[in-house]
Amino acid sequence: MTANELRSKYIEFFKSKNHVEISGKSLIPDNDPSVLFTTAGMHPLVPYLLGEPHPAGTRLTDYQKCVRTGDIDEVGDPSHLTCFEMLGNWSLGDYFKKESIAFSYEFLTSKDWLGLDPRMLSVTVFEGDENAPRDEESASYWKENGMPEDKIAYMPVSDNWWAAGPTGPCGPDTEIFYWVGEGLPPVGSNKGTDSDNWMEIWNNVFMEYNRIDEKTLVKLPKQNVDTGMGLERTNCILQGKTSVYLTEVFQPIINTIEKLSNYTYGTDEEKDKSVRIIADHSRSSVFILGDQKGVTPDRVGAGYVLRRLIRRAVRHGMKLGIEESFLAKIALSVVENFCCAYPELSDNKDKICNELTKEEEKFRQTLKKGEAEFQKLLPNLMKNPKKEISGKVAFRLYDTFGFPLELTEELGAENGFTVDKEGFKEAERKHQEASKSADAGAAKGGLAEQSEITTAYHTATHLLQQALVNVLGNQVAQKGSNITNERMRFDFTFERPMTKEEIAQVEAIVNEQIALDLPVTMEVMDLEDAKASGARALFGEKYDAKVKVYTIGKPDSWFSKEVCGGPHVENTGKIGKFKITKEQSSSAGVRRIRAVIE
Repeated sequence: MTANELRSKYIEFFKSKNHVEISGKSLIPDNDPSVLFTTAGMHPLVPYLLGEPHPAGTRLTDYQKCVRTGDIDEVGDPSHLTCFEMLGNWSLGDYFKKESIAFSYEFLTSKDWLGLDPRMLSVTVFEGDENAPRDEESASYWKENGMPEDKIAYMPVSDNWWAAGPTGPCGPDTEIFYWVGEGLPPVGSNKGTDSDNWMEIWNNVFMEYNRIDEKTLVKLPKQNVDTGMGLERTNCILQGKTSVYLTEVFQPIINTIEKLSNYTYGTDEEKDKSVRIIADHSRSSVFILGDQKGVTPDRVGAGYVLRRLIRRAVRHGMKLGIEESFLAKIALSVVENFCCAYPELSDNKDKICNELTKEEEKFRQTLKKGEAEFQKLLPNLMKNPKKEISGKVAFRLYDTFGFPLELTEELGAENGFTVDKEGFKEAERKHQEASKSADAGAAKGGLAEQSEITTAYHTATHLLQQALVNVLGNQVAQKGSNITNERMRFDFTFERPMTKEEIAQVEAIVNEQIALDLPVTMEVMDLEDAKASGARALFGEKYDAKVKVYTIGKPDSWFSKEVCGGPHVENTGKIGKFKITKEQSSSAGVRRIRAVIE
């Protein structure tokens, strides 16, 4: 079974169980400063898991592209990836544990679907603690479906408890594993007794509690199910492969790398690891660059992650002896392999290739600058009697100049120096902790912040969008936004800087609509009806057949109307005074406005 067939079968199965297929969303979350990327299939559905009604109903299914970089250093082994696909199904106050477990087991083991050998499966459930009971209910449903008791492992909070944050929705989960050891799993073997030989393929989260504080859980009025199956890992198992990189998901990419490097994959493990890193990072970069919201390499945020992926791929390409720019050539094989599931990759093919080539060439120049910087440091380094380059210096070369540790080691060795690699790792660890502080809980999804102030800011983006159109014309289209409790950032298409007069005029229009205390109403509509009514649909987004349309103003004399899923105030008078603090360039043909609410 191919990945495309697995993707189709999953959707077909859950549609047969009365789920509605919805569209996967952008890799860049809407108005969520807590994470840089969509890290799980549930991420775009957080508002609905928190109680907001979904236009498509209470049973949903989709496939979603995701990016996680928390374990980027593990990429290169047989299963870890930075970019992956999640197959998901959700119950929003509909069915719960019994049906969810039955659906999962049927899809995995039925001959009509995946037909996996039940003997090769095991599961984990929550073992219970002082705050919540042992999840005997889930265990009993697994047994009803044929799971032997010795294949059920009871695990602690760190393994089998999902939480949206320190407070809010949470609950136990049950994870499904496949045996990847030799032969059949021995009696008594499960994730709890033999973690190395069981690979997780599916996670069912049961949101049944609301955490009030550290020691207080109360039952939610509506209990939700959020599940996710890893497409690449499951595809690998179905094909009997020992690595996701041996499936057709990655083989066309690896074949291209082999031609560019004149190296045959499978010959040398160290070089094989470089091939896998290039394959993963180039694929991730293509998905990020090809996304409808269009991130490009940058020094901060998602753009910084993209830049790191590209540069790490280039570095490993150089280790394989590839001296000319090569990532654009690999990108073409990625686009060809995934354009059916993600047509936006074809639409943005030229942009993807151009950005990759530009960043790759820039990095090769960066390496030259890094070497020059190293030469500047040499006189002071020579004064060190230990003949050792400190970890702090090595990391500064890496973080500031993009100079890889391996090159610092090579240049150091040429001049009689060693490098404090442990010190480098410690400096890197501190940097990563700072970078990840906003990405807490990403392994099981992030929570969009929806305070009163961020809700007001989000509503203000609707007013700002329309005010910009009124002042600058219909060429204005939103390209992205970012909201925190302190400010908002809004990107839009426009070819030149705004004049002071235009900025003042836009600000005045927004404040006028706020002062009018206009009502903000929502209506669920067919997408085509929404567009026909004048509603704006942003980003070239993949929308579902049913969408939410937010109107600011009276039905017959509205000021703004947009297709949107974010949080909104009930009337504009609750927003506060709007002030533009800066207008600047974001990228070619895109301007950026920063604003605050006072």
